[in-house]
Amino acid sequence: MKYRIIFFSAAIVFFLACNTKSAEEKPSISLNGTWQLLAGISITRGDSAFTDYTKKQKMIKIINDSHFAFLKHDVNVPQDSSLNFDAGGGSYTLNGDKYTEHLDFYNDKKWEGKSFDFTVTLKNDTLTQKGVEKVEGTGVDHIIIEKYVKIKN
Repeated sequence: MKYRIIFFSAAIVFFLACNTKSAEEKPSISLNGTWQLLAGISITRGDSAFTDYTKKQKMIKIINDSHFAFLKHDVNVPQDSSLNFDAGGGSYTLNGDKYTEHLDFYNDKKWEGKSFDFTVTLKNDTLTQKGVEKVEGTGVDHIIIEKYVKIKN
């Protein structure tokens, strides 16, 4: 009986030791899916600008296990040829709530090859992404906070 207790105790300790993760390893949330951008806030030198992406523009972000892509366009087609269209994508890394986009493709070549670090939170079907966008030579240097909702199939 004494040996059974020792064996059982050792088995529990071994099992728990195998299932613990180091402090460096955080379980990642799943971002896979298609996300529609609802709103964004840009903060530049303390000044905030809010954009409602449900009125004049529409943007989606598609994320799979290793890559992301985003597409944005005007909702109403203008009379002239000034249709606003934006697209880009690349690979990403995710460790816990730390999400880094590596922009491999973009219609403005000054942005290609850049990486952007964000903190992401996921609550139900809402994804919030917060980080800094800074691209030398473009005048872009601001904090962005974006709120997405997952598109249901």
